[in-house]
Amino acid sequence: MADPAPVDGLDFEGWVCPMPLRDSPAIVMGHGGGGALSAELVEHLFLPAYGPAADTGLGDSAVLELLGGRIAFSTDSYVVKPLFFPGGSIGDLAVNGTVNDLAMSGASPVALSTAFILEEGTALTDLGRVAQAVGAAASRAGVRLATGDTKVVDSGSGDGVFINTAGVGVVPDGVDIRPARARPGDVIIISGDIGVHGVAVMSCREGLQFGTTVESDSAPLHELVAAMLGTGADVHVLRDPTRGGVAATVHEIATAAGVGIELVERQLPVPQPVVDACGLLGLDPLYVANEGKLVAFVAPGDADRVLEAMRAHPYGKSAVVIGSVVADHPGMVVARTALGGNRVVDLPLGEQLPRIC
Repeated sequence: MADPAPVDGLDFEGWVCPMPLRDSPAIVMGHGGGGALSAELVEHLFLPAYGPAADTGLGDSAVLELLGGRIAFSTDSYVVKPLFFPGGSIGDLAVNGTVNDLAMSGASPVALSTAFILEEGTALTDLGRVAQAVGAAASRAGVRLATGDTKVVDSGSGDGVFINTAGVGVVPDGVDIRPARARPGDVIIISGDIGVHGVAVMSCREGLQFGTTVESDSAPLHELVAAMLGTGADVHVLRDPTRGGVAATVHEIATAAGVGIELVERQLPVPQPVVDACGLLGLDPLYVANEGKLVAFVAPGDADRVLEAMRAHPYGKSAVVIGSVVADHPGMVVARTALGGNRVVDLPLGEQLPRIC
């Protein structure tokens, strides 16, 4: 492969990547997958380009000190294909996804913006269905749609409807939830079955059928989070395992906190339709996206009451413990197999199922 074209201020030779894609002078699909390529793009391109204006965290949401209080602020873009899938659409996905990004910092969501990028030729009936889904999801979540924008691009320059949302929420006093707070001994809990959203989207893409209907788990999780925090428990980290699935999420936390993570495979809640679909497609459910689940890292003495609170809520009724945080192998995630051995759970390079959110 030819040397990449030089770009002022960017050192491609300094990139670290397990595949030759690091030498590509152009964006590839994996850069949007939430895995290693996404992380390298942020670290080696965006942060140097932003310079001192950048918040080095650049997470799914940021907590800001304003006017004597704290707010959470988040933004996200949605390019899912197809626009409509079992259990949801790009409309409710955009609202729920941004609500959940705010909730993962412990915030109570207040208002969202909605910006639509529309491809010329998109049917108004389809756009109407998407807009109605946005409104219904916002009403269910109890958030205002406070501002927005619309742009249209030439036919062939988009894919029907893309949506960008930004959101703000209020963070209660005393709440400090962030990846760097993970500590050895923490209990890792997930709120329910994994891999459902990714399989739901794939089930109606390219005409694939898996013998049963799998519906997306897209849902707003802020009330579940409020119930967890209402116990008074010391919740260290919350994340919704979207792009890259549970594997990418726990890797990010292990790296941020400098800790090791051990998962127990037989405790991972993978429903049989997801097992079957992943077997057919050669996928690992740990890497498949979710849109209505959260992963919680909780101080060991508080795990039981957090579990009880989660199981009392409709979106956490199937919550289970899936692992723990350890001091060994910092930055690494391992899974204990059903046979008693261990396997390394690598950070995904890109996304097994692109365009799922």
